[in-house]
Amino acid sequence: MLLNRRYAMALMAALFTAPALAQGPASVPKPNDAAIADAYIYLLGRALVIRQEHMDRKAPGFAYNSIHYNPLGSADFVNPNFDVAYLEAWFAVDDRTPVILEVPEVKDRYYTAQILDEWGEVVVNINERTFPSKPSGKFALVKPGWNGALPSDVSRIELHSSKAKMLARVELKGDPDGAVKLQRQFKATPLGTPVVALPPAMPMFGNKDLIGAEIFDDVEQTLASALDVAPNAAEMQQQVRSVAAYVASGDEARATVDAQLRKVIPEFQDYAFTKSAPYRNHWIGGGTTGNYGKDYRLRTVLNFAGIWANTTDEVIYFVATRDADEKPLTGSSSYVMHFPADRLPQAAVNAYWSVILVGVPDYRVVPNPLNRFNFNTYSNLTPEADGSLKIGIGPKPIAGVPESNWLPSPDGKPFSLTFRTYVPKEVVTSGQWQPAAVTMVK
Repeated sequence: MLLNRRYAMALMAALFTAPALAQGPASVPKPNDAAIADAYIYLLGRALVIRQEHMDRKAPGFAYNSIHYNPLGSADFVNPNFDVAYLEAWFAVDDRTPVILEVPEVKDRYYTAQILDEWGEVVVNINERTFPSKPSGKFALVKPGWNGALPSDVSRIELHSSKAKMLARVELKGDPDGAVKLQRQFKATPLGTPVVALPPAMPMFGNKDLIGAEIFDDVEQTLASALDVAPNAAEMQQQVRSVAAYVASGDEARATVDAQLRKVIPEFQDYAFTKSAPYRNHWIGGGTTGNYGKDYRLRTVLNFAGIWANTTDEVIYFVATRDADEKPLTGSSSYVMHFPADRLPQAAVNAYWSVILVGVPDYRVVPNPLNRFNFNTYSNLTPEADGSLKIGIGPKPIAGVPESNWLPSPDGKPFSLTFRTYVPKEVVTSGQWQPAAVTMVK
């Protein structure tokens, strides 16, 4: 009996262990090139927000749940908007602790309190268009599933995770003092001391030299740090895990992925400014922004080229990196944008328009002696006799364009233009209006 029992135990052990011993260590299959590219671009969208959070945390006096009232004409992120008084905050909540956001009453000028999640998706805009029943007052920002009690005058807004970014804007509208006064009336007050998770550790990188295979290190920490509301998040995150497992399987695998990314990254950078949205009149723009559904690629493009993009009912963005002859814009050349009298920018918006010049590849403003970086609805621009409008761009004033309409460019360096249409009219949302082409003066 004992012998039979020992024999049975030995047989069972052989059955359950022999195959594993015969196979040896499991090998990790190499994902195909498309899977590597898709996983990288998906994860890069989150990495760009993590990078921005690390940068924001380094600012003097930074604290979560504390509003930073940006001085007029400053904003340390890509493609800033100099037409508004900005205010920024990183909100952090937990299972017990909401944050109360107070939005002042703003009359007769554009404003919005835009709140975004940690993937760059807009959670909400608080203003008179989206919140007509309560365009101002007190709002409780809460973690998903929070079920505490709130005073009757406080409205609940559920975030997508335990953190959110606020980027609020108050239009200057020719009255900067009034805008700053309103800016300072936005308040944030946590109802306690929330536990704040640090952003995932990640090597810092620039827009020219994007992060490589190291993006796939510690992916579980990165993915767990913030909920992605995209409907295809689960499938994309599994794809990320499969690439991460391959990268971690050995030096040769990591080198293989790095080599593939040296092809993927320039293709993505080119795609961002030439193919990611409709391309009309040598401007790219007019596509969906702010909320992206399954289009994680577009979300990553917007986080790369102009982080904190808003929804298209608030603003439609256009970007030019090439002139009317499809040549890259360079600060050594002179250009003219000529708007016919029946296609002026102001006629295309219900709020205001603006155009800003930024350097490439960092997409931040370029210093110039005039400290003139943009034009907008309220700029003192001189029209032509026929009612049309010319805007000149170049390293020095341009013959035939009033000097008041000259936007200085960085001599010898590439640049791009971002044109914003705030609260765009139907002619813009339907794709029937784009900015005038940027035509080189020959």
